[in-house]
Parts: sequence; structure tokens; C-alpha cells
Amino acid sequence: MSTLGLFQPGTSVLHRLPAGLKLLALVAAGVGSVLVERPWQVLVAAALLGAFYALARLPPRVVVAQVRPVLWIATLTFLVQLVVSGWQRAVVVVGVLGLLVLAAALVTLTTRTTDLVDAVVTGCRPLRLLRVDPERVGLVIALGIRSVPVVVGLAEQVRDAQRARGLGASPRAFAVPLVVRALRHADALGEALAARGVDD
Repeated sequence: MSTLGLFQPGTSVLHRLPAGLKLLALVAAGVGSVLVERPWQVLVAAALLGAFYALARLPPRVVVAQVRPVLWIATLTFLVQLVVSGWQRAVVVVGVLGLLVLAAALVTLTTRTTDLVDAVVTGCRPLRLLRVDPERVGLVIALGIRSVPVVVGLAEQVRDAQRARGLGASPRAFAVPLVVRALRHADALGEALAARGVDD
């Protein structure tokens, strides 16, 4: 199973910060990312994020595991931006994308899923006035977080099977089994939720 986004136990300052505070910081980073317009700003943000990773005492292999799944998307995006807008814009777009992925990963790597869900549920309680069920929102968030490493694990299984059959880098041989396995997992999850009364 991939270590993508999975909690890494630790005693660092970041591990001890409240989950709600880290989520607010992540939202602020996402909003602030629209202000990044120059490559040097990307470098400054990368250095700052790198310092946070060092503060969290996370091993390099864990950091690399966070960006590996989005490398092909980043590469394609970079090439498109390079042709359409030039190298500086390409660096900014891909850099911001990568940094936001790493920032989100840092939050999940240093925060237990239960703490994240509790923070979201607490933040959504005022929305009861709008007939929003905070517990249901928390369930959706928990399932979303858990689904990321599950899908990555399915992708690794499909890739291993693809190599064993000598299919090389065939996109169809990779995509079709992955979609089928992901849908089967979703069906099984849906049946489990329905069996527990979460079927509306």
C-alpha cells in the first residue's frame, strides 16, 4: 500500500498543532496561491514548505511518495503551459500545483484522520441551520481521505499485473482494469454503507 497521505506518527510541533488550525492554514495557502505570479515566488514558497517538512521530521521517501502520483499530470500541464504561455507561467502553474499537493499531504501526514474529521464536523455545526448534517459531512471527508491511498494501491496492483503480462506502458491496459477495480471497490463500499443505514 502506498504511503500517500497516510498519518505518520511523531512528536514534532506540527504533529501537536490542532487539526483545525492546520486546516485553516491549508485553506489560507490555497487562497494565497492565486497571488503567486513569478517563479521566484514559487521558490520562496517551496523553501518555506520544505522547512515545515523538516520541522515535521518526515523522511525524504515519504515526501517523494506524495508527488509521485501527480508527476504525469504535472508533466502534461507543464508542456501545455510551456507552449501556450511560456516557461515562466509553466513553472508557476506546475509549481503551485505541486506545492498545494505537498501542503495538503503535510496536513494529513501530521494529523490523524479522526482529528481532521472532528475538526470538519465542528466547523460545520453552524450549518445545521441550513439543514446540513455535520456528521454526514465528516463521513464524506473520512471516506475521501481513505479512498486516496486505496486507489493508489489499486493502481500499483494494476501496474504490477500489467508488467507481469508484458503489456509495457499501454494506457488502455492500465486504465481499464483500474477503473473496473475502483468501481468494484465503490460498489462494495456503497453496499457496506447501505447495510449500516447510510443509504439516502
